[in-house]
Amino acid sequence: MSEKPVGVADIGVVGMAVMGSNLARNLAHHGNTTAVYNRTDAKTDELIRDHGSEGEFVPSHDIDDFVASLKKPRVAIIMVQAGKGTDAVIEQLADRFEPGDIIVDGGNANFHDTIRREHDLRERNLNFAGTGISGGEEGALNGPSIMPGGSDEAWDRLKPILESIAAEAEGEPCVTHIGTDGAGHFVKMVHNGIEYADMQLIAEAYDLLRRVGGHDTAGLADVFDEWNQGDLESYLIEITAEVLRQQDAETGKPLVDLILDQAGSKGTGVWTVQNAVGLGIPVSGIGEAVFARAVSSKPKQREAVQALEKGRPEPVAKPTGSRTTCAQRSTPPRSSRTRRASTSSSPGPSSTAGPSTRARSRRSGARAASSARGS
Repeated sequence: MSEKPVGVADIGVVGMAVMGSNLARNLAHHGNTTAVYNRTDAKTDELIRDHGSEGEFVPSHDIDDFVASLKKPRVAIIMVQAGKGTDAVIEQLADRFEPGDIIVDGGNANFHDTIRREHDLRERNLNFAGTGISGGEEGALNGPSIMPGGSDEAWDRLKPILESIAAEAEGEPCVTHIGTDGAGHFVKMVHNGIEYADMQLIAEAYDLLRRVGGHDTAGLADVFDEWNQGDLESYLIEITAEVLRQQDAETGKPLVDLILDQAGSKGTGVWTVQNAVGLGIPVSGIGEAVFARAVSSKPKQREAVQALEKGRPEPVAKPTGSRTTCAQRSTPPRSSRTRRASTSSSPGPSSTAGPSTRARSRRSGARAASSARGS
């Protein structure tokens, strides 16, 4: 039986789904000895079998072995599903970690949960860094944008490791210390909310160009390519052009025409809108993007509405001779004018009231009008 490695790994990753395994590979690619652990052994074994030659990995099938393999002060990144799963892994690590060790949550956690976790672990003399990681599966492997929270002490330990794996822009790594109290996950939440709006705008531009402009997918790909050469240059515009050029291998049809038109939500866009409403900040573009996804994710409701629209009878046009002009509608009949004229010419209370009575009447009318406007 081989001896278990102790204190050899620079950093560890818990959770070997696609994001976690890609992040672990990225860490190993950049000279970081990386401990890896998953609740089920198969995922850990798969990573070592398929990618073990890409760098220095320390696999563990037991949480105690995983913790023992980390250098002190220990650093472990959690890449598991947000919610109860995250809390369970945090508790496992916290029970085994020592003062000064660092737990990093790299998932899309609600920043309110991050504040709570950071507070709880601080009382146990442990560092907790809620960290936004942007770029998806490809970014995790080849260079994400990273938004770490946590204490200054944690950042000093994390900085060289995170800078080694981050994407670069204008020669600078795309990572900086955001701040304590859930700040990293807060910024990631808003980042995702903005991305929701960006993607909705791209989808609506595509829809208008396709349905109204009459462009085919090849022509649309050229349009997005052209846009990507100017002020709209971005990752999302670039990959939109690439997606539009993809063909289905079996049918030869544009792939975009065969993709199910349902878009779900993982929560960050919704959280952005909820927190913005609570703070009184207008984020109407993000809100509409979230609502569009909600509609999109309910195909049966959409089909029911479309069926109603198809079955609705066309409105019956009124005969031309029966139309009434605006002038006719706004001009009262002669008899009405006559009645109003005779009424106004007859003596009434206002005609006999003195100046003071009329002044009181004007003041009462002003107060009533002001009250009506206020309601």
